[in-house]
Amino acid sequence: MSKRKQHSPEFKAKVALEALKGEQTVAELASRFGVHPTMIHSWKRALLDDAFSAVGHRA
Repeated sequence: MSKRKQHSPEFKAKVALEALKGEQTVAELASRFGVHPTMIHSWKRALLDDAFSAVGHRA
């Protein structure tokens, strides 16, 4: 049985920012970066939550 792959915060942020740009679909990004689309949605939500909390707003 293999271990789950650990991704760096920098990689997660890069993928999430690409998703926010909207130039490619999540499925295309998942294929490009080799991750599951669900992970991209999760990282995108986390990035947005962190951004909103940084400026004192809630999503």
